[in-house]
Amino acid sequence: MKTQELLNVLNQHKNKSLLFEYAPNVFVGANYHITEIKHVTIDSVDCGAQTDAWKETIIQLWESPTELGKTQYMSVLKALGILNKVGKMKAYEANAEVKFEYGNANFHTAQLYVNDFEIRNQDLIFKLAVEKTDCKAKDICGVPEERVMADSIAKEPCCTPEGNCC
Repeated sequence: MKTQELLNVLNQHKNKSLLFEYAPNVFVGANYHITEIKHVTIDSVDCGAQTDAWKETIIQLWESPTELGKTQYMSVLKALGILNKVGKMKAYEANAEVKFEYGNANFHTAQLYVNDFEIRNQDLIFKLAVEKTDCKAKDICGVPEERVMADSIAKEPCCTPEGNCC
């Protein structure tokens, strides 16, 4: 989901509670806070020596240990207030991919993509997902498109010292 799409969805549902589902039927706790918003520029070189650049908006969610029993989720209106204040200080890139950075004692810290959203009663639920790493230079490296099992990677590396890859 792009940053402008996220803002549009939030603006359409100001009267709802804002929830984040990071695994099937597993939600970020109601004690979450938005603790940081990052405007990130990625400038990369892949293993095929191809360059790329893009922008991301990363919104960090943190569960406060002092509010463990909290049951009322942040309102969309409050979240919009935070996002709008940040947007006035540092403008958003509307077409930047938005990710949510989150982790807790039971879930590794990760930058999660927004796969979808759902309206359920008075809740706006963003469905988050981990994106697996991938080789962007498959054609240059000669990597077949089908997924390679982890133990076969050790036996047959995708890139050889003589190849075009790192």
